[in-house]
Amino acid sequence: MDKSHVKVWENCLSIIKDNVSAQSFKTWFEPIKPVKLSGNVLTIQVPSQFFYEWLEEHYITLLKKTVRKELGAEGKLEYSIIMEGAFNSAKPYTVKIPTTNRKELKNPSVQMPIDLSNKAIRNPFIIPGLKNVNVESQLNPNYSFENFIEGDCNRLARSAGFAVANKPGGTAFNPLLIYGGVGLGKTHLAHAIGIQIKNNFPGKTVLYVSSEKFTHQFIDAVRNNNQNDFVHFYQMIDVLIIDDVQFFAGKDKTQDVFFHVFNHLHQNGKQLVLTADKAPVEMQGMEQRLLSRFKWGLSADLQVPGLETRIAILEKKIYADGIDMPKEVLEYLAYSITTNIRELEGALISLLAQSSLNKKAITLDLAKNMIDKFVKNTAREVSIDYIQKVVCDYFDLPIELLKSKTRKREVVQARQIAMYFAKNMTKSSLATIGLHCGGKDHATVLHACRTVNNLMDTDKRFKNYIEELNKKISIQ
Repeated sequence: MDKSHVKVWENCLSIIKDNVSAQSFKTWFEPIKPVKLSGNVLTIQVPSQFFYEWLEEHYITLLKKTVRKELGAEGKLEYSIIMEGAFNSAKPYTVKIPTTNRKELKNPSVQMPIDLSNKAIRNPFIIPGLKNVNVESQLNPNYSFENFIEGDCNRLARSAGFAVANKPGGTAFNPLLIYGGVGLGKTHLAHAIGIQIKNNFPGKTVLYVSSEKFTHQFIDAVRNNNQNDFVHFYQMIDVLIIDDVQFFAGKDKTQDVFFHVFNHLHQNGKQLVLTADKAPVEMQGMEQRLLSRFKWGLSADLQVPGLETRIAILEKKIYADGIDMPKEVLEYLAYSITTNIRELEGALISLLAQSSLNKKAITLDLAKNMIDKFVKNTAREVSIDYIQKVVCDYFDLPIELLKSKTRKREVVQARQIAMYFAKNMTKSSLATIGLHCGGKDHATVLHACRTVNNLMDTDKRFKNYIEELNKKISIQ
């Protein structure tokens, strides 16, 4: 019985879903539509050139394997690509894989035309009564892409932001909504996009504004009876960046005027970049018509940075400030402050201040004392990453070896000890501990804990190992 193209793609999606994260699946695979199945060639439709290039670069191997599993060894995939900025009536064009002409298709020399027209932008909030006013972008030059450390926690958002910066209003990411918790870099990334656009397209009018500022400006406009000037001003912007849109919640009139500004800009191919502390689906007190527009483009989340990213952030910070700091101190800060980047940088500044004011060298002891005071009001537990680092340092093993699949005796024992301390010193589940220790299951963690307890009872030297490690891991 012949399979339909819809059924084949559904089967492919069920396999893909098990091999990518939920966010990646939602962003890169849900928008794909199966078009036709001709022999052993499946055609799928993707919403843009950038979308196609991202799939080719990051998921081509997975797609090939999945399609060949469904259609046999000769199975092939074709992309039907909707041209960005084209009318709905424009026919998509098709690309076959394996693609030998990807570089030609990317065509990096083609850019959006630079708008050098001298627009008369009336800005009633800065200089009332003057019609030709240059709009200050309100961007912070320190918040550039160069100063934004990329990691697994922010790769999707940064990549999408960079694509928008190189082609504002010309990608499928309009609006681009960046969301995440406090201190994870939303504002930094929003500024970076604006700065890059200003560098690439000097003629474009870019404006960064907080939702609070937007609201206050609107209230002033109502009070002064010049709402039309307010709306007209914002409709003249080429790239509008609104920070913390969740603060529009409950403000019906502000939401209404922003809705009209949003519609005008979007319909005219202008770029919108928004930040929020949560995904659109979780926002309370926002009009549904506004939330639905937030979902038109891409919603990319920023997560808590991993250990390597935290260390890289600290290293870049001290390098930029010309400060020399022992690596063990830097690592200790990165292991101890895991909540957000703002707290991490705050801890670094506190440490530098203590060292400077008290004329003390920056040492591990000074860092430990400072950390205790810095987080004294926060219930803090040692992290699994820190436990693994101490254990690996003690036994002189690379941490990658601890997390590997190797069954060498000394590595297995170190891994079991790390699991033992992680179970006793953290609130992490057995499954989480196993995941950190090379993808082991909860039964392996339980076995490791029993093994360590048994060896402590029968092997005096082993017991000494555990006691010494316990002192090193415990933060006094």
